[in-house]
Amino acid sequence: MNIKRGTVVSHSGAIAWGTGKVVEVTPLKATIQFSDGIIRKIASSHYTILQPADPASFVPIPENVPTVKVRATTKRVKKVKTAEV
Repeated sequence: MNIKRGTVVSHSGAIAWGTGKVVEVTPLKATIQFSDGIIRKIASSHYTILQPADPASFVPIPENVPTVKVRATTKRVKKVKTAEV
């Protein structure tokens, strides 16, 4: 598949991402904005997993909707040593 700016694609291994529009192409990677709102970079060695998609199926996230970055944090649990009696 020929990857160029403006092409609408889908990722065969990640259907949940929806369709994506190629926004930038370099010799090493393509930057794709997917319908789920996340911009992902796909290495040129993985272009074979991209498939052409219907341009009408790409629904971009509106510009005026604020995006919230969710940061995954885990709380560390402190281990408490028990005294042997």
